[in-house]
Amino acid sequence: MTMCGIVGYIGSKPAAPLLLEGLAKLEYRGYDSAGIATLSGDEIVIIKKKGKLEVLEAELKNTRLSSSIGIGHTRWATHGKPSDENAHPHYDCEGNFAVVHNGIIENYQELKKELIAEGHRFHSETDTEVIVHLVEKYYQGDLLATVEKVVELIDGAYAMVVLAKNEPERLVCARKDSPLVVGLGENENFLASDIPAILKHTRRVFLLEDGEVAAVTKDRVEVFKDGKKVDKEVFEVTWDAEAAEKGGYPHFMLKEIFEQPRALRATLKGRLDNGSVVLDELGCLDRINEYHKVYFVACGTAYHAGLVGKSVVENLARVPAEADIASEFRYREPLIDDRTLVVVISQSGETADTLAAMREAQAKGAPVIAITNVVGSSVSREADAVIYTWAGPEIAVASTKAYLTQLAAVYLFGLFLAQERGMLTGEQVAVVSRALRELPDQVEKVLEQADKVKKLACEWAKRENAFFIGRGLDWAVSLEGALKLKEISYIHAEAYAAGELKHGTLALITDGVPVVALATQNTVFDKTVSNIKEVKARGAHVTGVVFEGVDLGDTVDELITIPKTTPLLAPILSVVPLQLLAYYAAVARGSDVDKPRNLAKSVTVE
Repeated sequence: MTMCGIVGYIGSKPAAPLLLEGLAKLEYRGYDSAGIATLSGDEIVIIKKKGKLEVLEAELKNTRLSSSIGIGHTRWATHGKPSDENAHPHYDCEGNFAVVHNGIIENYQELKKELIAEGHRFHSETDTEVIVHLVEKYYQGDLLATVEKVVELIDGAYAMVVLAKNEPERLVCARKDSPLVVGLGENENFLASDIPAILKHTRRVFLLEDGEVAAVTKDRVEVFKDGKKVDKEVFEVTWDAEAAEKGGYPHFMLKEIFEQPRALRATLKGRLDNGSVVLDELGCLDRINEYHKVYFVACGTAYHAGLVGKSVVENLARVPAEADIASEFRYREPLIDDRTLVVVISQSGETADTLAAMREAQAKGAPVIAITNVVGSSVSREADAVIYTWAGPEIAVASTKAYLTQLAAVYLFGLFLAQERGMLTGEQVAVVSRALRELPDQVEKVLEQADKVKKLACEWAKRENAFFIGRGLDWAVSLEGALKLKEISYIHAEAYAAGELKHGTLALITDGVPVVALATQNTVFDKTVSNIKEVKARGAHVTGVVFEGVDLGDTVDELITIPKTTPLLAPILSVVPLQLLAYYAAVARGSDVDKPRNLAKSVTVE
């Protein structure tokens, strides 16, 4: 699901400056193009440009727009590369309608095919454009009724606003699984995907709920659901502008941690169908079931996702797999050829070492699959196939929701590989698919323990050293937990495969040293408990992370539970309390959480 920015205005003031002002307040969400549509006289004027808002503003200086109704958009590319043509708003064949949209229309390809067969002319590569052509097809003089019809035909997530040449006195909007805010003013009303865009002009707002459609004029807003009028409760926004950008959260990192259920749903949406995995993205790869080895190559947090990917591929698809740090992989003459499949993972798609590793692999004949969050990035352009994570822009330097969606992507890939190779029965694939579908709701349950983790973190904040231990997949999660703590709280932290403790690490365990022990893997559970006892006997203060219903008794000092799932999927749940632990410890120590020292969001140098 995209995190694009939407703004709509209807009133008595010039719309264009207000739309630009609102879009500027949404720049923090990330975008690659921007545009506005206004109704000037009897013509809809659309101006949209690839690049930052300054490019759009420069274009607008050459255009006189006096309209008092309009819609605007900043786009984070999903379907189609960043370009003028793919930027929003989109229009129909005759220029009678314009639409802006956030989200993903899952059935756009079949709808587009039908519309083209009927004579509709498309101007972009986007999924969004089908919406405006459907409006054109079904419009019979009532825009509200038309939008109600259109939303019955589309599958997926959307927040949309439609402008019609023949209805200059109103905008019509709809929402499903993507936020849309209505702001109420005096003789003017506003629409936005997020509150900061309109906070300067009104603090009286309400949120559209899933399935609701609204008709907005300058004097009133009418909301309908299933054809029936809905009364909305208006609330007064008390946040300041900076807090509003963060949705009321004190930091972007915490906001992004709590966005993880939504981001997971976006990553999984359309890729699990009737108990099977659908990854059309990989259809361009020949012999997907014949590769004899898989390499996961990445840096930092993405490398930790690759470690999980290694276990998933070996466990499900029974293909030998390796996880390698990109900066090491590219310089050690890896043994790869055209029967090796390389999976590179990068949130930004611009990580220098990962790009170089990908090119090295391709030079040796290996096909490359990219797992990335950014459409149009270097990795996405150069890879042979791409699995997008749809996490939306991640503002905080320390990755959280991007990591969780990378995990979801490697699970989808591993399950797809197993499915194509015939290594799992249809029922076995269906079992894992059902468990994947449950994960977003289960992450929400883990987040309900935030206050408990916060209390624990306040104690950790007083320490200068900490340890994370686990076996198997728990060890991979331990590495990510330690990295998060180091990145933002500056507490020195080490992660160890729990069986390695006896090989020297125990010398560092002294009275009061905090240890997180993950114990979610059934096959090594008893061994892990023995390792926990080893550190406990040496005075460590131990926090256990286990499935609900598991009681470690006095073996641990604190217990954090996660909802039950198949142990293979545990990393998506068990890492969440570790993210919260790092965040709250950093806050308690007064760290700059969103911008930790010496770190950058996208590492574009070696």
